[in-house]
Amino acid sequence: MKRRTWQRAAVQDALAGRDDFVSAQALHSQLRADGSPIGLATVYRALADLAEEGEADSLQAEGESLYRACVSPGHHHHLICRTCGRTVEIEADDIEAWAAGVAAANGFTDPQHVVDVFGTCAACAARA
Repeated sequence: MKRRTWQRAAVQDALAGRDDFVSAQALHSQLRADGSPIGLATVYRALADLAEEGEADSLQAEGESLYRACVSPGHHHHLICRTCGRTVEIEADDIEAWAAGVAAANGFTDPQHVVDVFGTCAACAARA
């Protein structure tokens, strides 16, 4: 675990104050608007470190990394609304078994994977 600098604390606190996934650039803009002198490269590094340590969730959307404060510790997956960004952490035992089986059948060990399911939440579907 990396040392907790004021910059890392600022990024972690700003991320914890949000319910949605956010880009490094958007989080940087939010921090700057709140008066922080933090640099964009520092925000990128802090988010990458938080994701690597399991303190932040990360996903790719339209070629960009997005981050969110991790709600559940350990390995999990997400169901994400394409319209509003609402995110639900989900268990996926069938996917875990499938990944392990496919890896073993091909001679691989220690499989790792990321599964994010995108759809439209009930509230957004009702508004459409």
